[in-house]
Amino acid sequence: MERRYKYIDLITVLFVTVLLLSNILSSAKIIDLGVSLLGLQFIFDAGTLVFPISYIFGDVLTEIYGYRRSRRVIWSGFFATALMAFFVWLAGVLPGESLWAETVGQSAYDAVLGSIWKLAIASLIAYFFGEFVNSYVLARMKVLMQGRWLWARTIGSTIAGQGVDTTVFFVIATALGVFPIELMLSLIVSNYIFKVSIEVIFTPITLRVIRWLKTSEQEDVYDHNTNFNPFRFDV
Repeated sequence: MERRYKYIDLITVLFVTVLLLSNILSSAKIIDLGVSLLGLQFIFDAGTLVFPISYIFGDVLTEIYGYRRSRRVIWSGFFATALMAFFVWLAGVLPGESLWAETVGQSAYDAVLGSIWKLAIASLIAYFFGEFVNSYVLARMKVLMQGRWLWARTIGSTIAGQGVDTTVFFVIATALGVFPIELMLSLIVSNYIFKVSIEVIFTPITLRVIRWLKTSEQEDVYDHNTNFNPFRFDV
């Protein structure tokens, strides 16, 4: 019988919510703080404001409950994002009511949400590789470090996972025409620095949450004999 946990369902819901919100915000706005970095504009899509939180939740899940349960949550986020993208696309292609067409208009819908299916494709591919890299690196580092230096594991796994995620996302999204190619390098560099910085800044809070949850859940999984195949769905 599978063990029951008090907080894993809540963490899963928050994790998936952050993913969905980040996709919507990414299609809505690119933020420019008016700062340059190494000659590049420091700009990022609005989804970056919340997306780093998903990696914090990913660290919490893997550190406490192990890679196998984290894998199930990652797949939950994957399918939720695909479902959201489908219905946003479906709502866009269905005919609009006349008053809505006059006051809001299909062009406004398309301008904000019309590219969300492209973002979803880029996000799903990047998310798949990035989240599993993050979870795998954290799990392996935990075993190699024998549970020590938690701060190094959370930051190290984020550096690896976000590097993969950010690069894959913007390369694919740019190729699909979501972002102009002239901004691609600036977006990759700016987003990567911002996301890793958020992880570093929130590290003290992340460590406290992890320690509290370990005590509350009476769990601290070490992935000694785990099959890290991301396509396995066992628990």
